[in-house]
Amino acid sequence: MRGDSPRCESAGSLCECGDHALEHEGDLGGARRWFEAAYVEAERAGDVAVMARALVGYGGLWVHEHRTAVAAGLFEARLAHVRALVAAEPDRYRDLAVRLRVRAAGEADYRAGRSETILALLDEARAGTDPVARIEALSIAHQCVLGPEHGPVRRRLADELRREAARAGRRGPILMSLLWQVVDLLLAGDPHAGRRLAELRAALADGPYLAVDFVVSAVEVMLAVRAGRLEAAEQRAQHCYELGTKAGDADADGWYAAQLVTIRWYQGRLPELLPTLGAAAHAPTLSAVDNSLLSAVAVAAALAGDRRTAENALASLRGAGLDRLPRSSSWLVTMYGIVEAAYLLDNRAAAARVHELLLPFAHLPMVASLGMSCFGSVEHALGVAALTMGDAGRAVGHLREAVHRNLALGHWPAVRASRLRFAEALERRGGPGDGAAAAAQRAVAGRFAPRRTSAAMVVCVRQGRGWRVELGTRSVVVAHMVGMLHLAVLTANPGVEIPSIELVAGVEALGRAAATDARSAQALLDEAAARSYRQRAAELAEAIEAAGRRGDAAAVTAMERERDWVQAQLGAGTGLAGRRRSFADDGERARLAVGRAIRRAVARIDRADPVIGAHLRAGVHSGMRCWYRPAG
Repeated sequence: MRGDSPRCESAGSLCECGDHALEHEGDLGGARRWFEAAYVEAERAGDVAVMARALVGYGGLWVHEHRTAVAAGLFEARLAHVRALVAAEPDRYRDLAVRLRVRAAGEADYRAGRSETILALLDEARAGTDPVARIEALSIAHQCVLGPEHGPVRRRLADELRREAARAGRRGPILMSLLWQVVDLLLAGDPHAGRRLAELRAALADGPYLAVDFVVSAVEVMLAVRAGRLEAAEQRAQHCYELGTKAGDADADGWYAAQLVTIRWYQGRLPELLPTLGAAAHAPTLSAVDNSLLSAVAVAAALAGDRRTAENALASLRGAGLDRLPRSSSWLVTMYGIVEAAYLLDNRAAAARVHELLLPFAHLPMVASLGMSCFGSVEHALGVAALTMGDAGRAVGHLREAVHRNLALGHWPAVRASRLRFAEALERRGGPGDGAAAAAQRAVAGRFAPRRTSAAMVVCVRQGRGWRVELGTRSVVVAHMVGMLHLAVLTANPGVEIPSIELVAGVEALGRAAATDARSAQALLDEAAARSYRQRAAELAEAIEAAGRRGDAAAVTAMERERDWVQAQLGAGTGLAGRRRSFADDGERARLAVGRAIRRAVARIDRADPVIGAHLRAGVHSGMRCWYRPAG
């Protein structure tokens, strides 16, 4: 808390501290803690006015900040209780009563995917004397009309909020009014969105405001994706996640997952996320009206060949009818995921229904939430739906327009995707000149292909009694366990297939726990293999020395890891006196032991860093033969 913040002792001063955290710092998490303490103290003292103020503040800047069933239930129960207390003295608490009704209506409308109740309450807030009540009502109402059909209503609300905030002269509302204008322009695909974003950035330069900083950071991730700078976008997504966590925003986890989905989609690597997407799609902190991650599960599973998971996710989304899905800010992206899954699963009925639902919004971009992700023009989704339906002629029209609209957005990965699908539609239509036109589209798309860099690879290095696991700029330290030895061998030899039985034997040798079994008849290494290992060890020794003279530290590190592995294999095949030793001939036992050990190690890494964990799940295979093949 900064030096100009109020002293926080009584219920009233605790409430002022919450107001300060929200108004001046945009600190959602800090504000919630202050308002919670204020509410408890005011309830103990029987101070209804402070209870009401604390509860309104506890709701936060956004609606639906309390995501879990327990947290939402407690908030709703308190709202009902305080509203009843306030209603007993209507003249005394008139303005507070309006603020409480607005908050309750906004929470209920948002979760139900509607806006009628909160919009009806706006006139009551406008008629009051409290500017805070008007500002809150306008901002909450705006959040309840983020669906694609509400563009004109949103813009009117944002403009009115801008005037109220300017009149009040309060920084928090001014920043929020600018943010809503940025969001509205992004959702509409307006070419002047950048101007308002520049104005918002300039306003934030006066000092941090965490809640808005987080959203602006998310928009910057989206803009990096549009520019085709996918690696930079991934780095920005990590920074965005850290900002969201610092702000205490409930969307930090969900947005990070959605940003990775967008990046991996345009990299052609979406199936890598499948091991973690299911949990993300069903996380209790995910917005009640957000189904976009479940649609991503359907697409990722279909691409990975997991038809059962894909069909299950698609059926869950279709439910009682696609028209029943909430028209939230993620609805367009959810529909796009559904149509891509339908295309992969050849589900013509789903594609036809999505086409019907999306057609009125063909002019819009598929932007998620407050601008944190974008998949290009709705015309692209309509074109994919038409292809799935078998209507190549209609697909050609949609996809031609998609190329044009994506060019206008400056969304280069989406331009490339639309050109490739446009070429497919032309080939399917097969009219005069369509073949040549398709070839031309593919040629142009090829020039916009994402640059293929060497795949990032995991490195496992001993650090004290534990292990440091590195992936690009990410690094985490985990405790030692047998599976880490297996991972160290596999990651030091990417692409090399290593029998499970050799991994087990190598671990025994490294642990000085070798034991011979007189009943075993199968040798681990024959003399020819041993000679080969010794020769390779000698070659590596010379190469390491030469690389050291050149000052090539990276080459030295890589070759030293290989040398350690070769020496482990020699140790696995020979006893302390240099004699060949044996291991049980039950390869199945080794397969099971190695598989369990690797899964435990990856699970431990995943708990420390889900990104590295997901990479290892996608790249490491265990069986009779094991290998590590990072996605390229």
